[in-house]
Amino acid sequence: MPYQDGTFGCPVDVGLQLINGKWKPKIIYELLQQTCRFGELHRRIPGVSRHVLTTQLRELEEGGIVQRNAFLTVPPKVEYSLTEFGQRLEPILEQIMKVGEHYISQQKQETAADPPG
Repeated sequence: MPYQDGTFGCPVDVGLQLINGKWKPKIIYELLQQTCRFGELHRRIPGVSRHVLTTQLRELEEGGIVQRNAFLTVPPKVEYSLTEFGQRLEPILEQIMKVGEHYISQQKQETAADPPG
């Protein structure tokens, strides 16, 4: 992810670029739970198309976050798991989840406090 001048730039930008996208955090979250085959991962993430999931997995693999293990069996079997580097994202995702939970809770409280009409 070097910038045009060949240097990386701000580490925050680089870190965000690694997990940027609607589906990448969800993919990482699911793979934190367990190693998954493609179909299982597709079922666990409602709304993602097979094409987009494939693209996002390839990008995560290129970033060193996801490892793709292909087994020479009939039918072919492919499993996805997090690399050691990818596992380092767990505390970040936990904090994002806590922020989301707090926000949802706060919104529900505000909605309940608003009188109807």
